[in-house]
Amino acid sequence: MIAIIVHAVTITLALVGGLFFLAGTLGLLRLPDFYSRVHAATKCDTVGAGAILLALAVHVAPHPEALKLIALLVLVLLSSPTSGHALARAAHDTGLRPWRRGAEEAP
Repeated sequence: MIAIIVHAVTITLALVGGLFFLAGTLGLLRLPDFYSRVHAATKCDTVGAGAILLALAVHVAPHPEALKLIALLVLVLLSSPTSGHALARAAHDTGLRPWRRGAEEAP
């Protein structure tokens, strides 16, 4: 019975992670400017990678590899938003302006 629950939790977390990765990819393709794309990429990839790593940790739970996966999860949760913030700040410091509706230049 416990094995069935572990498999169900693993599959659910992996599917949630995959859906967040899909949403982040669609955000990269559909959003209008750099800042929106960085937001979509960092937020969705952080949650997606976190859910998949957590699914893997649940799947191998009694083994020491689970602790390694949890450590990797913490690293991803800290580094992805930080790198997204650094990218957005560097873009802002170089003068890249955010997209605004109706502010397109005429050809």
